Amino acid sequence: MNHKEPLAFRMRPKTLEEYVGQEHVIGKDKILYRTIKADRLSSIILFGPPGCGKTSLARVISETTQYKFYKINAVTSGVADIKKVVEETKNFMLNPTGKSILFIDEIHRFNKLQQDALLPFVENGTIILIGATTENPYFEVNKALISRSMVIKLNPLTENDIYQVLKNALVRKDGLGEYNIKIEEGTLKKIAAISNGDVRTALNGLEVATLTTPMSEDGYIHLTDEVIKNSIQNRKAIFDKNGEEHYDNISAFIKSMRGSDADATIFYLARALNGGEDPLFLARRIVICASEDVGIANPNALVVANSAMQAIHMIGMPEARILLSEAAVYVATSKKSNATYMGINRALEDVQTKDTGEIPMHIRNAPIEKMKELGYSEGYLYPHDFPGHYVEQQYLPDKMLGVQYYNPDDL
Repeated sequence: MNHKEPLAFRMRPKTLEEYVGQEHVIGKDKILYRTIKADRLSSIILFGPPGCGKTSLARVISETTQYKFYKINAVTSGVADIKKVVEETKNFMLNPTGKSILFIDEIHRFNKLQQDALLPFVENGTIILIGATTENPYFEVNKALISRSMVIKLNPLTENDIYQVLKNALVRKDGLGEYNIKIEEGTLKKIAAISNGDVRTALNGLEVATLTTPMSEDGYIHLTDEVIKNSIQNRKAIFDKNGEEHYDNISAFIKSMRGSDADATIFYLARALNGGEDPLFLARRIVICASEDVGIANPNALVVANSAMQAIHMIGMPEARILLSEAAVYVATSKKSNATYMGINRALEDVQTKDTGEIPMHIRNAPIEKMKELGYSEGYLYPHDFPGHYVEQQYLPDKMLGVQYYNPDDL
């Protein structure tokens, strides 16, 4: 066989019935299924990780809609391409319906000007927009476009979903059906597991294995675990240190430390390091957690975290992972108290929003003798002159008497 297109391209579904996965939005009687079947689609923005079926879903729509379908890529297209689509859409000879569907792949790559160029035509219904992005559109797409579109999150495909696609690829003629392939069920499932939710990775691996394995004397191409291991990438980590996954992962890392789960803390730390996070950024997060969440329940946590951050400056990766792990686990397993964190927040809110009165005269500074004559520092009691180095006196302004910012618990 001499297919020009990759297997992943040939296996893209053409109908809703062929589409695998995303049952939460494309299952029967779900909103997207109903609108596609009725050809009553409104503008939508699809976002999800690579290989989850965004472009395939757009292709299904292109095969089922009565409207003229256009596809552009935001990386290589601009405002001129949008205007061309609009002109052809409005040309009654070319498009009697007066509407068209415009699929924009990687829509987050469009700048504000390019996205704004779409607005009037999306708003008046001339263009039904389908945007696809791997980034969170709430961060990357104009709010005006978001408000005029349905935002649909597509999830990574399950191992079972990918397994079904691989099974189909082995029997379809436009797939690998004309090759004599022998592969164990367990091996096929290993491909699905290694792909980590990316069906494109799975299909590419299966195709590489098939095309690079010679036929045996029995007339079959035997795809073993060893063949697959040498034909497919290592398990992909779905992590982009510059994208939404960065924020999700660091949030999970911090909350795991706060929640005293050492295993989850190490897991998210490893995920961050594997994704290329700056070790110093991670060290700073540990320092903050040591103060915010551990606090005076174990003040030594701040010392350990800060020492680790300073040492990372001198050591660097890969050894820095050891310091990060030690500091993170120490913080995770420490007793916790956020009393000082909550106290400063409440105090800041008061000084920013309330009339908090004036500092009592007896605790004001009096560097000049004449100031004492005006009452500065008069009546101040020096605590060290009293038993236990403590004496009761007023420190808060009159208007703030009785307020309590520091509320320590048992820890």
